[in-house]
Amino acid sequence: MWCQNVSQFCQKLVRRRPLEPREGSESLLARCLNTLDLVALGVGNTLGAGVYILAGEVAKDKAGPAIVICFLVAALSSVLSGLCFAEFGARVPCSRSAYLYSYVSVGQLCAFITGWNLILSYVIAIASVARAWSSAFDSLTGNHISQGLQGTLSLYMPYFLAKYPDFFALGLVLLMTGVLVLGARESALVTKVFTGLNLLVLGFIILSGFIKGDLHNWQLTEQDYNLTASGPNVTYSLDHLGSGGFVPFGFDGILRGAATCFYGFIGFDVIATTGEEARNPQRSIPLGILTSLFICFLAYFGVSASLTLMVPYYQIDPESPLPQAFLHVGWAPASYVVAVGTLCALTSGLLGTMFAMSRVTYAMADDGLLFRRLARIHTRTHTPIVATLASGNLAAIMALLFEFSDLVDVMSIGTLFAYSLVVISVLVLRYQADQHLQTNQSTEDKTETPEPEAGPLESVPKAGILKTLKSLCDPINTSPTLTSGRIVYGCALLLVLLLTALSLVLAQWPRRVFSGDPVCTTVAVLLLVLSAGVTVTIWRQPQGPTPPPFKVPALPVLPVLSIFVNVHLMMQMTSRAWAQFGIWNAIGFAIYFGYGIRHSLEDTDPQPPASNSQTLDKNIPGAESS
Repeated sequence: MWCQNVSQFCQKLVRRRPLEPREGSESLLARCLNTLDLVALGVGNTLGAGVYILAGEVAKDKAGPAIVICFLVAALSSVLSGLCFAEFGARVPCSRSAYLYSYVSVGQLCAFITGWNLILSYVIAIASVARAWSSAFDSLTGNHISQGLQGTLSLYMPYFLAKYPDFFALGLVLLMTGVLVLGARESALVTKVFTGLNLLVLGFIILSGFIKGDLHNWQLTEQDYNLTASGPNVTYSLDHLGSGGFVPFGFDGILRGAATCFYGFIGFDVIATTGEEARNPQRSIPLGILTSLFICFLAYFGVSASLTLMVPYYQIDPESPLPQAFLHVGWAPASYVVAVGTLCALTSGLLGTMFAMSRVTYAMADDGLLFRRLARIHTRTHTPIVATLASGNLAAIMALLFEFSDLVDVMSIGTLFAYSLVVISVLVLRYQADQHLQTNQSTEDKTETPEPEAGPLESVPKAGILKTLKSLCDPINTSPTLTSGRIVYGCALLLVLLLTALSLVLAQWPRRVFSGDPVCTTVAVLLLVLSAGVTVTIWRQPQGPTPPPFKVPALPVLPVLSIFVNVHLMMQMTSRAWAQFGIWNAIGFAIYFGYGIRHSLEDTDPQPPASNSQTLDKNIPGAESS
């Protein structure tokens, strides 16, 4: 009996959602978005605080002029994840992003972890953008707002809280929440206008930086530090500002900077939430994601290069880098143009992120994994009003109390973790039989015996062990089977463990590994060889005969590389960021095991989803049909 209960519990954790819509569920969204609309949404949601604020912080303290390489590494990681998003967007054209992708391939628990960490990323992104908006506006007023608040309401609480509560950021988030509640059409129009203005200002910044820049700022020496130092209390030392040159903080600085710069590319996944609104999602979603990432990389690369060319990296103002850079080169009026562009970019990014967060929150509540009240839709505006208000209020509190730099690393961990699960989902789903995911739910529902249909976490029967071992490198069938699917599941799990261990070794002892230390080098090589062997085993398994409209190339090499890059970037984060990330997930597990696992629609009798049966005006005649 005890073993049976454990088996049933594990079955719930890996229960997968069918690809086809549930019976009785109809989308309330209109298919009205083309590829250009999706590109505008992705660019507007990505080019926010990162392009105006993040470049200054990373260049001054972590990478120096080599920030351009940091953005290149971060862009590579984002493209690898973006390819997987693109394949899933073409294969599963629904408006639930990485959360649904994990649900249909890996299982319910992984789907909840993905969605919960996406919510974390969105909440922190909103709070960070709001604080950046407040900082940019404060710069226009001569910093009177921050000085007044800091002088009267300083909190003096280290580690977690800001130096003063930012009531301006709080009010901004609440205002944008109200705009979203009014309807998607109104918020979409505002986003397009501000995104266009943002791109114009970025083009001006890049051209101006190359005109007024000086290549000598990429070749600084100790003499330059000494000449720049001024005042009795101002000293510049190579001990704190690197070793000079183009890479003053070394290769380690590039990796640390890339891990933080990944934050700048967070936002393209909002395109995946528009699957039910795109006219041709199989084509528009992949093209929109890749085009958005390319445009964003060009913008980040150009702005960071212009910034470090105009100002020596150790003189960059991390709070307002670009306006102060133009003041440094003598173009004072341009600082106002940059400040206005900053506000435009932050506004479009804020609206786009809040839109995506409300959709993911609504999707999880609609599936029963979060509280069902969050899935209620207003009958007049057709917006998830409760999810929008709840997530907006949470983000407003975060913006009020937390520092921008503290939020970025936690957000990057959550997003990298969620993106890694999406990559794993692509890797697993490609090697499953076409009908397996579609019939899995109905088969499990019909099975009421103590031995339900085997899941990916169950051990194979003893009689088939030898056959399974033989099929690892020499599969008999040319089409995916249940056995080959299980092999891929097991290999994917083992591969994640091996790559995590390898990334941990490289992050903690990089010098010892590359200097030839016998222990560290042997461990790293052994982990690398085992990872390669597991990758070959996955490669030998048959793939589905029906290709999706868009395929990730070089499978399984690119997904494996994406997982390794994501995990390695996660290992660059601070212990405090990991502690905060752990607290957030502990809260999520409490919600899932206390509520979600018992109220999931995949574990109950078929019933209409909340989008049709639970509205704010459900007692009004005609509400159900709306």
